[in-house]
Amino acid sequence: MEQQRGSGQVEFVHRSWPADPEQLSAIRHELARWLAPLRLTEVETADVVLAVDEAAANAVSHAYAPGEAGSVELTLWTEPGPEPGHSTLSIEIVDHGSWQPPAERPSEGGRGIPLMTTMSESVLIHYDERGSRVLLRHRIPDPA
Repeated sequence: MEQQRGSGQVEFVHRSWPADPEQLSAIRHELARWLAPLRLTEVETADVVLAVDEAAANAVSHAYAPGEAGSVELTLWTEPGPEPGHSTLSIEIVDHGSWQPPAERPSEGGRGIPLMTTMSESVLIHYDERGSRVLLRHRIPDPA
């Protein structure tokens, strides 16, 4: 489902993909297409795509047991920001698996959440018996 406003704002976009590593490239490409109306710089776009890719990769790699079918959902929207001249871009990445929080000192990997935190203005992670939700927020300039 996709609804777009004029003047470089995206009202609401939602899509679901199979939780399969081969789908991560498709997710990145679709996200970049969704971001195009926002007129972000190449660096800003790359930061958003990288943060979302990390969250989606975590869902693909950690939410579902081997051989278990699952999905990764992305929802993207913009809303007026707290400062004049800026909006807030929000992207929610959702799975319906059994993700567990990383250990204090993971033996391998473990860079995804710190990377998301570096690339995003804010990162909220919630997990329960229904799965996990990652909300990434980015401040973006309103079109001139």
